[in-house]
Amino acid sequence: MNSNPDLAGETRAVRALAALAHASRLRVFRLLVGAGPDGLYPGQIADALAVSSNLLSFHLKELHHCGLITQEREGRCLRYRADMDAMRQLMEFLTAHCCQGESRVRMPAIDCSALAG
Repeated sequence: MNSNPDLAGETRAVRALAALAHASRLRVFRLLVGAGPDGLYPGQIADALAVSSNLLSFHLKELHHCGLITQEREGRCLRYRADMDAMRQLMEFLTAHCCQGESRVRMPAIDCSALAG
């Protein structure tokens, strides 16, 4: 087991970025971010992105596996949501050592609190 938090964060970031490096998964993730805390059902995602349910299922599984989205069973259906905390952690990891501490370079603040649900 890896006890180095920097390496653990790096491993999570690599998995998340690898998942988002696929155009279809990036579109799914952005759609779920836009849906906010209500999330979407797979049929809604498939309709919005014009993808087959089989292909969408594969992409949802990949995004869920790397921790970028959550799924919640509602009866026989699954509702998917972007994991806003995971997105915030990824952004914090990517910008942790931004610009070697240059105070004149400002990264925009990301406030996901309204979506964190």
